Amino acid sequence: MTHITSTNLADGRELLYFDDATPGKSARRPEETPDRRELPARSEPGEVRFDALTGEWVAVAAHRQSRTHLPPADQCPICPTTPANPSEIPAPDYDVVVFENRFPSLGPALGPVPGNAGWGTTGTAFGRCEVVSFTPNHTGSFSGLSETRARTVVEAWAHRTGALNALPGIQQVFPFENRGADIGVTLHHPHGQIYAYPYVTPRAAVMGAAARKFYDDADGRRTLTGSLLRSEREDGSRMVLEGENFSAYVPFAARWPLEVHLVPHRQVPDLAALSGEEKDELAHVYLDLLKRLDALYPTPTPYISAWHQAPLDELLRPAGYLHLQLTSPRRAEDKLKYLAGSEAAMGAFINDTTPELVAERLRTVTVPASALNPLPEGAHA
Repeated sequence: MTHITSTNLADGRELLYFDDATPGKSARRPEETPDRRELPARSEPGEVRFDALTGEWVAVAAHRQSRTHLPPADQCPICPTTPANPSEIPAPDYDVVVFENRFPSLGPALGPVPGNAGWGTTGTAFGRCEVVSFTPNHTGSFSGLSETRARTVVEAWAHRTGALNALPGIQQVFPFENRGADIGVTLHHPHGQIYAYPYVTPRAAVMGAAARKFYDDADGRRTLTGSLLRSEREDGSRMVLEGENFSAYVPFAARWPLEVHLVPHRQVPDLAALSGEEKDELAHVYLDLLKRLDALYPTPTPYISAWHQAPLDELLRPAGYLHLQLTSPRRAEDKLKYLAGSEAAMGAFINDTTPELVAERLRTVTVPASALNPLPEGAHA
């Protein structure tokens, strides 16, 4: 069982240690490694503004302009603390850590967005933003984690999803990872984030409406995501891998040059609802998928790993179905797809690759032996 220990940073933000389920491992004592930094008081939340043209909320977080941006390794804020670098993580070592973002887009205050919104409507940017550090090692990536460590990250995602779902005003919880400078990361250290929104995001609202219509038309007997999964498995041409509890495929209408959906065989609304057996397999197949993506080219592939979880909205949640959408703008070894006129302005995607060929490449790519046998956590190449 993963060991979970909660503590607080010097400015009151919550931090949780998730220690690998290693036999004989003693319980962590965070009081032995307190955060001794002198930090300023937490900033007030930003605001949300209602876009009457689209019916969407836009968060305004000007305080984030001063956030940390690509610091050198010896000043990394999510490496373990050393005398020369008192970081966000007070302990001299850790496995996986989750903590409240010092420069949040949403929160730390909690509450609902205004109702009956129209032009000129503003509100407090309620919500919560958390950082998930996958490893104490400054270099590397998720695909280089051991399966034990990946399982700890899965447990952290599930734990935080359940906890954030229960906060007042939260409507959607979104774990994600931005990987690579081409995606726009501000820290090189392997990490992800979790956003807890006080509203249903535009993408989730569109997908949720389509899922609810399908669910209603089927009298609650089938879900849209489950139906798509069955169709892809029956067709087979876009399948990447199939397990006992999860399967991955390139979707029929993929928008991105590299796009893979990883879907559980059982309908669950979110990561918190997965069984222990499903979490075990997820750690394995997710690593498999990331290793395949990185093996396509000589250099690491930038990507966005986005966990789509059912919103907490009582209309949308019954039809919701957890799944991962893993996307990359990389269309060739030395080329990226930029979202220009059609995509950025109209939301009309034009894909430069064929989903069937991408799936075949991911199925047959040779993963280097070094990737199949990662270094133990804490070791360095």
